[in-house]
Amino acid sequence: MKFTDGYWHVRPGVTLNYPVEVRGVRTAPEKLTILASCKKIITRGDTLNTAVLTVNYTSPMPDVIAVELVHHGGRLPKGPEFAKHVDEAVEVQIENGEEIASLTSGRLSVEVHKNEGWSTHFMYNGKRLTGSGYKSPGHLKMPDQSTYMREQLDLGVGEYIYGLGERFTPFVKNGQVVDLWNEDGGTCSEQAYKNVPFYLSSYGYGVFVDHPERVSYEVASEVVSKVQFSVPGESLKYYIIGGSSLKEVLNNYTKLTGKPALPPAWSYGLWLTTSFTTSYDEETVNSFIDGMLERDIPLHVFHFDCFWMKEFHWCDFQWDAEVFPDPQGMLNRLKSKGLNISVWINSYIAQQSYLFDEGKANGYLVKTKDGDVWQWDRWQGGMGLVDFTNPAAVKWYQDKLRALIDMGVDCFKTDFGERIPTDVVYYDGSDPVKMHNYYTHLYNKAVFEVLEEAKGKNEAMVFARSATAGGQQYPVHWGGDCSATYVSMAETLRGGLSLGLSGFSFWSHDIGGFENTATPDLYKRWAAFGLLSSHSRLHGSQSYRVPWLFDEEASDVLRFFTKLKSTLMPYLYSTSVEATHTGVPVMRAMVLEFPEDPACETLDRQYMLGDAFLVAPIFNGEGAAKYYLPEGRWTNFLSGDVIEGGRWVQERHDYFSLPLMARPGSLIAVGANDLRPDYDYADGVALHLFELDEGRTATVSVCNDKGRTELQVRVERTGKRLAVIVEGTVGKPWELVLRGISRIASVEGGDPQEGPQGVRVAAHPSIRQMTIEL
Repeated sequence: MKFTDGYWHVRPGVTLNYPVEVRGVRTAPEKLTILASCKKIITRGDTLNTAVLTVNYTSPMPDVIAVELVHHGGRLPKGPEFAKHVDEAVEVQIENGEEIASLTSGRLSVEVHKNEGWSTHFMYNGKRLTGSGYKSPGHLKMPDQSTYMREQLDLGVGEYIYGLGERFTPFVKNGQVVDLWNEDGGTCSEQAYKNVPFYLSSYGYGVFVDHPERVSYEVASEVVSKVQFSVPGESLKYYIIGGSSLKEVLNNYTKLTGKPALPPAWSYGLWLTTSFTTSYDEETVNSFIDGMLERDIPLHVFHFDCFWMKEFHWCDFQWDAEVFPDPQGMLNRLKSKGLNISVWINSYIAQQSYLFDEGKANGYLVKTKDGDVWQWDRWQGGMGLVDFTNPAAVKWYQDKLRALIDMGVDCFKTDFGERIPTDVVYYDGSDPVKMHNYYTHLYNKAVFEVLEEAKGKNEAMVFARSATAGGQQYPVHWGGDCSATYVSMAETLRGGLSLGLSGFSFWSHDIGGFENTATPDLYKRWAAFGLLSSHSRLHGSQSYRVPWLFDEEASDVLRFFTKLKSTLMPYLYSTSVEATHTGVPVMRAMVLEFPEDPACETLDRQYMLGDAFLVAPIFNGEGAAKYYLPEGRWTNFLSGDVIEGGRWVQERHDYFSLPLMARPGSLIAVGANDLRPDYDYADGVALHLFELDEGRTATVSVCNDKGRTELQVRVERTGKRLAVIVEGTVGKPWELVLRGISRIASVEGGDPQEGPQGVRVAAHPSIRQMTIEL
């Protein structure tokens, strides 16, 4: 939101009060408070008729500093608020010198220069990250007498801003105006399903604005050297989040707002849906499933979209009896084929649903200011909205889902959650404006928790479209309604990379595009991209997504990449376990892994899958790949070709290939099962070693499908000797694959065999150390 007219003036009718002088400093054991006058005080008379801003600095945990700007502090607080995980034992150092007042938490500090007007600086290990200066913070009164608080934080030369949720606009946010307001806008607009008031800077810090309502950002737009954010009201709270790396910043941010849960291993397999408006019954569903089995395409999740319920009845959580006369029997038959089952839901109750009267009678639906049930006809006729601020309504809603879980449903696609009105009354008195973005958090939380209660830890997941800060705790999220074009495929990836830099670790998208129908060419290229994502789903709107409807080669391509993903599960699942501890996404923007390489700062058509694989999807019908490789000797995992990095590469690929590049010095666990994602990862695992340089070490951990580590291996290279040290449980067969090395001189502790990818060394049973002479 813009308040100024160029650098010199505010807009007509706008009054801006900004601090120009520090008039007082108060210190407490855990808080530094600055009193700032919005007028230069020369005589006592100048203290009259002027605004004073109070600025409080505290720390909820090491390396994080909270800043609270207050104009009028008399307003009663009104929820909801983002849940924060505060370290009660955090230690801060507060100093109040003649020139500088400061608060330090861990390695992060804020310095307030008391005699320089308004001048604050955030420092990490002595290095300045950003700060707030002349005319930066302020209170604004608009022509209609509404008020706002704003802050402007400095941007350095060459500094880039990322994140702010799943945004499909340009990956680097500099120059953009971003209003955080959850909307159902598809992937082709500036609107977003997942608005997160957190951004990450290439300078190595993050900023979290602690407001669930609309936060308006001007990112190097209104003032080109600043990131401005503003909220309505009389106060503004934000956090500066430090760290020794961008990964550590994400770790600290997700410590504050919540770590993601670990999705169940079965969820990483291929998902197939009925699609949205297509016709389907059990016979149609079986034709899809049997068609996949006949073509040897491993399928692990079948999803029933909206019309599993009767039209106009969404949601009543009852199978449409005319289409599915024997739902329990059908589910049993599907599960006997080894499938997990997902069904579509949302948080709306249509007037035709029998639940509407239940919700109305018991006060489970959001109300108008007159006490009526709030309703409208968008999406479903006369629909109401479940009030998740009412504990009884949450239990009521969960009980309906629990009945489906008991039938055999494993997962719920929690669709919608963005179309939330602001002229309503909530059970707990929450501010309806703040609830607009926050509502989806309560919705996904309720659904996730009933699944976790029924299935156990690490066995629950949702497939969610909307979210806000903290929503990463309830994975998985998908990218919403994209179109069947290469342009939309690329915008989808931008959204996923932005979400990953906003604290979300697990993300998916609709392979082939949701709207319209892909060409066979696009379908095959998107299949490769989709199966090299954390989660992989075939889904569409008005047409089916089974591959043989495109062409028979599409079946071959889908089979190839589905099986490839299954073999990569030991690597992917260990990466996922790491994500639950660090908040680092499985699919990572290049800048996250290579922050020192300036060429990686703006890349948005390629990504790192974990820390070891670079993936460059192909976004054109010519099979042309153009991607950047950082320094080192990278190996195409599929072809074995070795390419020297530090440059841009151009290649052409058929449909069974793309740049899937193994990072030099990596040790990647590859499984022995290509038919399903949930198996014994350590049994028969092959550890592929790529381009390990002299004096370097490579490590790998292999966990089981419950997330517990079973095997750890470390490889150290000294000259032409590889020392292979084994930690953790040993007892299952495993082997080391020396990629690109065709011969070795000798080995102790294993049996070598030459192969097309390189020498394979089968470890002797229970071996703790192996020595290989190259």
